[in-house]
Amino acid sequence: MAQNIYIKNRPATFEYAIEDRLKAGIVLTGSEIKSIRNAKVSFNDSYCIFHKGELWIKSLFIGEYANAGYAAHVTTRERKLLLTKKELRKWEGKIKEKGFSIIPLSVFITNEGYAKVEIGLGRGKKLHDKRDTIKNRDADRELKRFFK
Repeated sequence: MAQNIYIKNRPATFEYAIEDRLKAGIVLTGSEIKSIRNAKVSFNDSYCIFHKGELWIKSLFIGEYANAGYAAHVTTRERKLLLTKKELRKWEGKIKEKGFSIIPLSVFITNEGYAKVEIGLGRGKKLHDKRDTIKNRDADRELKRFFK
């Protein structure tokens, strides 16, 4: 049953300097998990917030499943992330520091068939940091071309 579904939020690592990463479970309905297996996920403007000691992901778009019928889901609803209390307390303390945000980095299906979200604790990059990222990426690309 192992499906290799791995959907990555590519702009996240460009916009943020990721300092820490976690893998979290996500509470989904039946039609949502089927849409994820069909790779109908978009990360546009998605982010994570704390509400009453729990971590929620907002604005994560999971497309409608065509055969859902009456059990269809709302595409951009808030979804609860499943983490241990220790991890939640640690990240809630860090999020209160200036400049930190929790960003979804990827959505994937485990070998057991569960959907997981990789989240990152990131600090927004300044314009000069983004320029450095572009310069390093171009240099790596040139090295790969040279050594092929």
